[in-house]
Amino acid sequence: MERLTWRDGAYQDHRSFRLADLVDLPAGPDEEADIEGLARADGWLWAVGSHSLKRRRVKPGQSGEKARRRLATVLREENRFTLVRLPLVERDGLPEPVRRDGDRTAAILSGPGRTLTDLVADDPHLAPFLDMPGKDNGFDVEGIAVLGSRVLVGLRGPVLRGWAVILEIRPEPDPRDPTRMRLGRLGEHRYRTYFLDLDGLGIRDLCPIGDELLVLAGPTMVPDGPFRVLRWRPGDDFGPPPPLVAELPAHRGADRPEGIARLSDGRLLVVYDTPSPARLTPEGVYADIVQV
Repeated sequence: MERLTWRDGAYQDHRSFRLADLVDLPAGPDEEADIEGLARADGWLWAVGSHSLKRRRVKPGQSGEKARRRLATVLREENRFTLVRLPLVERDGLPEPVRRDGDRTAAILSGPGRTLTDLVADDPHLAPFLDMPGKDNGFDVEGIAVLGSRVLVGLRGPVLRGWAVILEIRPEPDPRDPTRMRLGRLGEHRYRTYFLDLDGLGIRDLCPIGDELLVLAGPTMVPDGPFRVLRWRPGDDFGPPPPLVAELPAHRGADRPEGIARLSDGRLLVVYDTPSPARLTPEGVYADIVQV
């Protein structure tokens, strides 16, 4: 995880925090965790992995049997199937995730029978997509937001006949082991699903705004757009399309919006996957600030 500090008109003073130094990852410290969402709330930092299978890419210039073999290979990497909660402490006026802070302990939700994919293994809407890679409209986490005791997880996929999905869960410390979490109950169940009409788009990030969420929406698979920011009230299910906040520009083969954050003046910071060469400079990588 990377921390940047606003100073002299730019985010700089880059510092890295290694996730494996804070929690025990199921596949060890060196395998990718593919963290797709961060949320900061009430003195904690939450991080969620993609929980997705990965299909190998065909490399440029490959063809024939070698390309076919790569495209047929689907991998499961256990560190992707994690949800983490870390104590935040303030040091030199800046937040820092730690393994332990007094009675507060870093904790992970992972392992057989405990992952989000295990949770929905019998779900009539989501279970059929668990064996599909994320970029094939399979199960793929891409955002997290925390509102009080509610943890909301946005799915890039699957999108079901145009409906995107948000999961609500209530993680809690495991009383037998404070370094692990378990899923508490929401009434008779351990999770709840919400279906959003995003016009066929999946969810790429979530950002709290009061008791509502800004939803960054974009294609589930590889097309270059459209990308939109919409405003959704948690609890609304199968309602009309959420109100549009901003339409973001789409660029062929580059600049795919991947994350949003609300700045103190109300404007929106947008960062990109596959940034275009114009964003890459000797001074750093350019993001966008959008008036909403």
